[in-house]
Amino acid sequence: MGVKGFVEGGIASIIAGCTTHPLDLIKVRMQLQGETHAPNPNAAVQSLRPALAFHTTSPGTIQLPRPAQPAAPPRLGPIAVGVRIVQQEGVPALFSGVSATVLRQTLYSTTRMGLYDIMKQKWTDPKTGNMPLVRKITAGLIAGGIGAAVGNPADVAMVRMQADGRLPPAQRRNYKSVIDAVSQMAKSEGITSLWRGSSLTVNRAMLVTASQLASYDQIKEMILEKRLMKDGLGTHVTASFAAGFVAAVASNPVDVIKTRVMNMKVEPGKEPPYAGALDCALKTVRSEGPMALYKGFIPTISRQGPFTIVLFVTLEQVRKLLKDF
Repeated sequence: MGVKGFVEGGIASIIAGCTTHPLDLIKVRMQLQGETHAPNPNAAVQSLRPALAFHTTSPGTIQLPRPAQPAAPPRLGPIAVGVRIVQQEGVPALFSGVSATVLRQTLYSTTRMGLYDIMKQKWTDPKTGNMPLVRKITAGLIAGGIGAAVGNPADVAMVRMQADGRLPPAQRRNYKSVIDAVSQMAKSEGITSLWRGSSLTVNRAMLVTASQLASYDQIKEMILEKRLMKDGLGTHVTASFAAGFVAAVASNPVDVIKTRVMNMKVEPGKEPPYAGALDCALKTVRSEGPMALYKGFIPTISRQGPFTIVLFVTLEQVRKLLKDF
């Protein structure tokens, strides 16, 4: 198919990304809950110390009561996070960073869908018309990795724009658009900041693409071979939702670490909150427990399910429209 596969995949990906953007934003906000270095509006009050110091070993010591440590904010579920965003930031905030989503889908998803389609055409068995599962997974890994490397700047911008509303007003980046975000990052943090967390992005994309595209094709073929359904909307929706679930389970731990590494604020002269992906993973597990790697799983599957359904249903329809071109 060549260019046609890229066009079809790009159109379907952009539509799917925009329609499920609010769910992705809620997922990002949930994944950032519980960070030990997260901004606290009461930090200034907590940092106050008595002007006089007294030796604790001297007789007649005056001991000042230490202020009670504030309780950790309660962990909110996806509905509560969504409601709070609307209440505090307004309904338009649910689409914060949507311009970055469009650019990300244009770069990342168009590349991965197009490359996967090319490899699928080359590696499909001409006798059966199917591609072995191992080759599907291999094609997904290759296509996802290349697509992620191309789209990483948009991915960083999207995460930051989605997370900006949770910061105190004085600390917000206030990017006007994805172009503004990319240009500001390049100027203030260097061009390499656009590929911050790229190893995680590539690993996640390889997992998502291999599990999502390979499982969709495999489940769709199985349904048709066993004649459980005809090749129509029902088959596409069923295979899509199953593929979305598989992709969510496989990618969520990497996604949590990726979100935190990309969102961390690096100030000149200070050490970054995380030294890298492994450091972020270790700190997350130590401070919040291993299940923190599946933080935001409900919105992830809530987003992956609809996203994958819209993606593949739209893709099948676009293919029908463009079959004569």
